[in-house]
Amino acid sequence: MYGIIKIIIHLIGNTVGSLNQTQKSILIGSLLGDGNLRLAEGKTNALFEVNHSIKQKLYVDWKYNQLRPFILTAPKARSCNGKRIAYRFTTRSLPVFTSLYREFYRDSIKVIPCNLTLTPLALAVWFMDDGSKSRSSIYLNTQQFNIEEQIRLLQLLKKQFNLSGALNKDKKYFRIRITSSSTALFKEIVRPYVIKIFNYKLD
Repeated sequence: MYGIIKIIIHLIGNTVGSLNQTQKSILIGSLLGDGNLRLAEGKTNALFEVNHSIKQKLYVDWKYNQLRPFILTAPKARSCNGKRIAYRFTTRSLPVFTSLYREFYRDSIKVIPCNLTLTPLALAVWFMDDGSKSRSSIYLNTQQFNIEEQIRLLQLLKKQFNLSGALNKDKKYFRIRITSSSTALFKEIVRPYVIKIFNYKLD
């Protein structure tokens, strides 16, 4: 019976609708942060994985509800790295994720696409995933990207949102710091989309 279900899912896989703007913004924001797309060996299409701490269960559930049409199994908790409890889900492997995978990955390494466009929601998800505040500045933990890509992100933030920023050295890597002169504008842009468990990042 399970084999028949798998065959049916494979046959109807390409009929799943495309991403709406909200879903695409959540994916892009997540990919700038902690989210990952995976294209397994032997697979035609990629899948999207969300993996956060169990403390962020409400956030994972929010992403799950937004992306539910592309998911078969609800989020689950699991132990990893000793004491840490993760809460995660994966989507189905579908063409809509494969197209994003081709934009955001080179040789299985996450990169910043040259034609990237951000929405306020994408910026908010990026901030919820990988942002923090310290005194009067906002930080985006972009250490996974190289310097050239981080500069591209800074230019994008300036062009699309008029946000000023700079690279800030964190130990031996760099990350993006939104300057104090742009902090109020940054908060104004993302606040309507930040879910309540992350209000502490704003206030």
